[in-house]
Amino acid sequence: MRLLPLLAVFACLLLGPPALAQERVVNVYNWTDYTDPKALERFTAETGIKVQYDVFDSLETLEGKLLAGHSGYDVVVPSNEPTLSRLIKAGALAEIDRSRVPNWKNLDPDLMRRVETSDPGNRHGAIYLWGTIGLGVLPDKVRALAPDAAMDSWTLLFKPENAKRIAKCGITMMDSAIDVIPSVLAYLGKNPNSTDPGDLAAVEKTLMAIRPYIRTFASGGALEAMATGETCLVFDYSGDVIQAQARAAEAGRGVTVRYVAPKEATEVGFDMLAIPADAPHKAEALAFIDFMLRPEVIAGITNVVRYPNAVPASLPMVRPELKADTNVFPTPEMMARFFTVTAVAPAAERARTRLWARFKAGK
Repeated sequence: MRLLPLLAVFACLLLGPPALAQERVVNVYNWTDYTDPKALERFTAETGIKVQYDVFDSLETLEGKLLAGHSGYDVVVPSNEPTLSRLIKAGALAEIDRSRVPNWKNLDPDLMRRVETSDPGNRHGAIYLWGTIGLGVLPDKVRALAPDAAMDSWTLLFKPENAKRIAKCGITMMDSAIDVIPSVLAYLGKNPNSTDPGDLAAVEKTLMAIRPYIRTFASGGALEAMATGETCLVFDYSGDVIQAQARAAEAGRGVTVRYVAPKEATEVGFDMLAIPADAPHKAEALAFIDFMLRPEVIAGITNVVRYPNAVPASLPMVRPELKADTNVFPTPEMMARFFTVTAVAPAAERARTRLWARFKAGK
């Protein structure tokens, strides 16, 4: 009988520690330069859950991985349109159990209503951060080359005569058909969600007219190029430009960066905390989302990345200069002229993709 305890001890040595001692982890896939590392460290310190953190720089990259399945990610951050809505329709996202996310109550109901067209009932995503798409400008350099160009308009980039002059100090285009084409449609006075072949032909004509003057295509790399003065006109996300503005000021090399939400029409988008349907660690994912919706945590993230969040209770902890900056927290009047996009049919998406390929190739 004494042999049984000895056998049990030997079995434990062979099998290793019990399953409960296994390391907990959450695999996060987010945009480049889009969080506060201290928030991730705090989450691990409080919960014991290790964060494996990967980044992407375009919606196309994120969408491709999620639609292929078995990405291994537990929390992803797609924009509400067109990516979140497409992933929902494809069954690639899990519904969020709000009973396990008590900080959901902190979300701004008005902003959450704005994303219900993408996610009916707000079942699959919580707003993480949001912002607009416009122009990053180095005003001193641009004015020196095009003194008569309107600094608050898409014509700064889309008028070939302006682009030709500004090209001398560098023009960078966001490498994302999903983000660029709706803004060109809006600039042309057309529906940003249009799939009409004639409208897309007008977009292609507009883009091809400025193609010779574009130095580079980038999504994640434009921020540093602006901050160092390597490029003076960039089609980019508001928060990236505002980050570049801060980095340029900190460097003290005389580089001034300004964000422009063009007066004709500006796209507003919301980046959502979501859980893939096949996420391997759903409990940890829910804990991570709940943590991110704490007012003090999301305020810290806004202070670092300079994008607005959707938690009103965070505002007292947001830096005063950010709260006062209407490029970060737009006024109601500005919000009234912002537009959102919707997903287009697969055939129209393929047409846009082909248009974009021709544009990048310049032929």
